Amino acid sequence: MSNRRLAARGTGAGSGVGRATEFQLVSPGEPNATAGIGTALERNRAFAAAGGHEGAVVFPNLRLFVITCLDPRVDPAQVLGLGLSDAMVVRNVGGRVTPEVMDDVVFIGQIAEHVLPDGPLFEVAVIHHNQCGAAALADDTFRLRYAERIGAEESTLREHAVIDPATTVTRDVERLRSAPAVSPRISVSGHVYDVVTGLVQTILPARHRSA
Repeated sequence: MSNRRLAARGTGAGSGVGRATEFQLVSPGEPNATAGIGTALERNRAFAAAGGHEGAVVFPNLRLFVITCLDPRVDPAQVLGLGLSDAMVVRNVGGRVTPEVMDDVVFIGQIAEHVLPDGPLFEVAVIHHNQCGAAALADDTFRLRYAERIGAEESTLREHAVIDPATTVTRDVERLRSAPAVSPRISVSGHVYDVVTGLVQTILPARHRSA
């Protein structure tokens, strides 16, 4: 995947964030840069008026559960062309498979087992990306300050950094595949999204864990 570096802007001097992440934070002069929820609610009214919510279902049409980063450049609805009810989506810093995300997969899996007594349930697609802000956790100063802020153990945060997305997505896929609580009827795949080219590359094809 491309590692082309973009100039870091909007980072404080000495913070280490720019060195770790190396991406442009903002687009200066962009219209509605501070519009917030007001603009989003206007779009919601248009969505509701057009009946965009009609026909939505609980169990995803593509039988897909996406785990990815909260970075706005990595919006699965845009990147993967997902429509309403196509997939379940969980987003966090780096798109990492945290204990909380693992619990979500197990929870949905248990519900799905009641609806689908036999056969495959759904696929979990873990998607990491290049130029990820989670790389800031590799910076000692940033990581220490963040750990103090959230009351976490600093040493445990280093492994959450996403510097080589192919490596981290492989770790997270194996974490899901090896978890006894995750149904063997759930398949798991790993992918990397390139924010420069707009392409998603499959690193690990979908596979079920052994029962």
